[in-house]
Amino acid sequence: MTAQTLASEGAAAPVSPAIGRRGASVLGHGARTLVGLALPVALALGWELAVRYGLAQGRLLPPPSRIGAALYELAASGELWTHVTATLLRVALGFAFGAVAGILVGALTGTLPFARHLLDPSLQALRAVPSLAWVPLFILWLGILETPKIALIAVGVFFPVYVGVAGAIASVDRKLVEVGRIFRLSKTALARRILLPAVLPATLVSLRTGLGLGFLFVVAAELMGASEGLGYLLVDGQQFSKPDQILAAIIAFAILGKLADATLVALTRPLIRWQDTARDSL
Repeated sequence: MTAQTLASEGAAAPVSPAIGRRGASVLGHGARTLVGLALPVALALGWELAVRYGLAQGRLLPPPSRIGAALYELAASGELWTHVTATLLRVALGFAFGAVAGILVGALTGTLPFARHLLDPSLQALRAVPSLAWVPLFILWLGILETPKIALIAVGVFFPVYVGVAGAIASVDRKLVEVGRIFRLSKTALARRILLPAVLPATLVSLRTGLGLGFLFVVAAELMGASEGLGYLLVDGQQFSKPDQILAAIIAFAILGKLADATLVALTRPLIRWQDTARDSL
């Protein structure tokens, strides 16, 4: 009788889905981290063993132990931190300028049809220009110091942010706008209470894409006469036939890119906390 009573009481008090999702998310965070590390660790361990047991030479693709030794030497000498600081500063400045310009121009072309018809065809054509094609022009215009490097990164960030913002505004459900007009919202209130929440998730995704392209463009930027930066490490490793240094710089790029993306996600997560998505429950 007691068991039946307890069972009926348990059935009558279901757990809140939000609490369940939150608990599962907290409990599963460590497991998700381990799963994400499983593939790179397995590949690194497999290649290390293959080289140690003579199944591969490891001359052009050094084992992880040699790459780790190269990273340690660069870090111990302080050279790594100099290059990391230079690269991060360039990416941060280029991302700031490119993201602000992309948001402003994307909002302009997304809300004003005349601006869209006037600007969007030219911007879409320029978006197809390869990053290296801008290098000689920026050197000619801006010299070989920091300004052309930051400008090139800003160009790389601008286009995905512009496309994301303009597309998000253009895809806002017309019924949401009509509801706002029915409730006699002013244009400012309509933009703040309806348009901004509707376009914010896609805008944040475009910012993450732009940040990733910022790290891609910084390599091309650091080919423009740079004497420091992770891109310089890549070129130096190529010129002096040091594949361990090249791979160490690539791994540093991967780690920095992941940390920068995680930081951006953490900073912008409160802006979309109101979303109730199915991502954690699928």
